Amino acid sequence: MGYRYVVLGAGRQGVAAAYDLARHGAAERITLLDRDLAIARSGAERLNRLLDRRVADAAVGDASQPQTLASLLAEADGLLSAASYRFNLGLARLAVETRTHMVDLGGHTSIVREQLALDRDAKRAGIALVPDCGMGPGMNVTLALAAMDLLDEAEEVRIYDGGLPQDPKPPWNYALFFSAEGLVNEYEDEAYFLRGGEVTPIPALTDLEELEIPPLGKLEAFVTSGGLSTMPWTFAGKLRVLENKTLRYPGHAHLLQSLRTLGLFGREPIPVGNVTVVPRDLLIALFDLSLSDPEVRDVCVMHVRARGTVDGCPAEAQVNLVDRHDPTTGFQAMEKLTGWHAAIVLAHAVRGGIPPGATPIERALSGDRFLAAAPARGWKVERSVGLVA
Repeated sequence: MGYRYVVLGAGRQGVAAAYDLARHGAAERITLLDRDLAIARSGAERLNRLLDRRVADAAVGDASQPQTLASLLAEADGLLSAASYRFNLGLARLAVETRTHMVDLGGHTSIVREQLALDRDAKRAGIALVPDCGMGPGMNVTLALAAMDLLDEAEEVRIYDGGLPQDPKPPWNYALFFSAEGLVNEYEDEAYFLRGGEVTPIPALTDLEELEIPPLGKLEAFVTSGGLSTMPWTFAGKLRVLENKTLRYPGHAHLLQSLRTLGLFGREPIPVGNVTVVPRDLLIALFDLSLSDPEVRDVCVMHVRARGTVDGCPAEAQVNLVDRHDPTTGFQAMEKLTGWHAAIVLAHAVRGGIPPGATPIERALSGDRFLAAAPARGWKVERSVGLVA
């Protein structure tokens, strides 16, 4: 007997997650929900065609009105939210009420902390609730755990990750592979790192550095918000340094800093002619128009460097994963890394592999578990460890 899943949000990452649940999550039935029934139906038809069996169906579902989903979730084993982070707290409360295991794609650490505060309620309901799955936060944290496992004791962990066009076009040398709202959310506010073993806020778009990342060559890395989720608090006092930077082709950060200086990240309405405009809303709309191209093919890079000791000697461990657009299924690399990581976590939850409660991603999925799941998905994770001077 298989499991019944609900995937809320039938866009790119939602459909990719549903595909993985069908292939590897012992799915008996997957219901794709979206505010637009046509989008949900298109996603379900695509899944059934790719899988060569009727496992997916479609329905209307509005994340902003979670109670309307109660009866459907009460009959499901697991919920995967690919909706905006703004709705995940309400969905988590509903998952507790309906006793449905839940994961989401997160993206906002403050909301995640509110979800984790539901731990006692989730335990009483007998469900696992794991926010902030996906590529980053999510897989980046899991691969950091895998790098730390290569050392006897880890002291510093630096994570670099990014999704990029295989054939970059100036001036942005970038393309949208997830929502424009999520992109802008990453470029504003603060990230939380460990510096000197203490949780430290670091402004987005700062701490720029250049590094060589095979096979792409020279890239730039800079701070974006939310990438580590709650990991800094979990490892405070245990790691001296913990940080996560986003990878882009050189020059991208300078363009973003110019937009911020211009005021386009502002949330207060300003007069423009006879109307008022929220600059941030305009920026999101413009990114959507100028950076969206369904023909662009992507490459995603995950690179972790962990320093510590092996047999009492200083050592560095590295973990690398590179993935590209799949022409067979049509899934972009970012869709796979984001959706499939969340699906891996949800499948573990419904099978009882994650204890009941609200669990941060760094405690829900170990590096070993992920590494065991990677080959079946075509992911080659390169690992190395060596002594350093």
